[in-house]
Amino acid sequence: MRALVLEEKLRLSMREIELPMNMGPRDVRIRIARVGICGSDVHYYKHGRIGPFVVNEPMVLGHEASGVVTAVGDEVQGIAPGDRVCMEPGIPDMASRTSREGHYNLDPSVRFWATPPIHGCLTSEVIHPAAFTFKLPAQVSLAEGAMVEPFAVGLYAATKAGIKPGAMAVVIGAGPIGIMVALSALAAGAGQVVISDVSTEKLAIAGEYPGIHPFDIRGGSLAERVADLTAGWGADVVFEASGSPRAFENIFDLLAPAGTLVLVGMPPGAVSFDVVAAQAKEARIETIFRYANVYSKAVALLASGKVDLKPLISASFPFEQSIAAFERAAEGRPADIKLQIVVEESAR
Repeated sequence: MRALVLEEKLRLSMREIELPMNMGPRDVRIRIARVGICGSDVHYYKHGRIGPFVVNEPMVLGHEASGVVTAVGDEVQGIAPGDRVCMEPGIPDMASRTSREGHYNLDPSVRFWATPPIHGCLTSEVIHPAAFTFKLPAQVSLAEGAMVEPFAVGLYAATKAGIKPGAMAVVIGAGPIGIMVALSALAAGAGQVVISDVSTEKLAIAGEYPGIHPFDIRGGSLAERVADLTAGWGADVVFEASGSPRAFENIFDLLAPAGTLVLVGMPPGAVSFDVVAAQAKEARIETIFRYANVYSKAVALLASGKVDLKPLISASFPFEQSIAAFERAAEGRPADIKLQIVVEESAR
């Protein structure tokens, strides 16, 4: 099949490649419609690795996808040919102890699209387990379906935060995931969300959503802004979604007593933070790794109209222009939130 292949660092090609297409009784065959470009895809393109995951051989990119089912295995129920779907890209070993304990996203043998050596989905068709394939309601477009994967990260973070109705939340970082976290916090019941960054363009996009208050940290103290909004009390929840080591400096100054800090962004290395400051407020610290058990909830929120991700799709490229799309993503244009590749235009 024709696919976008990362041959090696900084070298992409559109070419034919042989991919495994054996469909088991609990699998479905899906014609790919849309694929979003994730920061991890760009990182593999630019650097050839993320931590211990190294691109040692050609790899098909892409893991944020939607499509149309063309065939189902004999044991599949609830999904039929013609269904429009999105796919959770991580396939765990459901017999592992980690999965049986309820943490399938932490399964060490998980096979995650476009994570070496596993091929991604920037190709015409894929085979995927039905258990990790989710039908899209009629009111959710395939473009929105391809946004479910990054939205799931935000929704999982909001779930781990245990947000209560009316809570005050702060999100550090207004990149794609940061904005998804902010929208998820509102959907979970937060009364208002302050989102901070240094990108005027991204803050402006985030600020178009009611309930989200952008704050440029170049213009003042985020802690003072939060104090002003809460009469000195602090935020009930702080999400660190930038991955910047500097974000951890005085981060507990933002937090209310007994508040919660959720670590979403991944710093490039070890970071330090003030343990005593955390203890003095009895801060609860949560971490997330990808997501688990939130895909169906993410689809439901999009279908309800409570969350609108369409404004975050900055541009779409035809499949044959996939390399150009990645080159633009690698530029990191300030106003770009999510770029998508249209693999199959006729898929509706």
